[in-house]
Amino acid sequence: MGAGGCCEYCRIGLGEQSFEFHIDHIIAKSHGGDDGDENLCLACLECNSFKGVNVAAIDPETGKPSKLFHPRIQIWDDHFFVNPDASVSGLTSEGRTTAMVLRINSEARIQQRYKEFLLGNYPCQSNR
Repeated sequence: MGAGGCCEYCRIGLGEQSFEFHIDHIIAKSHGGDDGDENLCLACLECNSFKGVNVAAIDPETGKPSKLFHPRIQIWDDHFFVNPDASVSGLTSEGRTTAMVLRINSEARIQQRYKEFLLGNYPCQSNR
């Protein structure tokens, strides 16, 4: 899959999680997605739970509809930026919308990432 042991949405590493990662259907089967490699990605429990079957939402900055980040066709660094406090900023409509829907910047998730950030383990680097 090319994830390199990283959640392909929030970039936390598998080694930093107390739970195993899930295989996420980027486009849910209920929206016409399939089980092909181009539609599957590695997701941490939190990202997978909050994403659910969502494929789009309202961009919190523009108020316009936006698709969520697609880790098979988009590059993470083009859509997200890790701030010094380990919060994640969306650089694009897809990035902002994904960060909001997946609650990437909840206080607990930022604290978890910050500890890993200080150890040099965050953001996890994938093969992509």
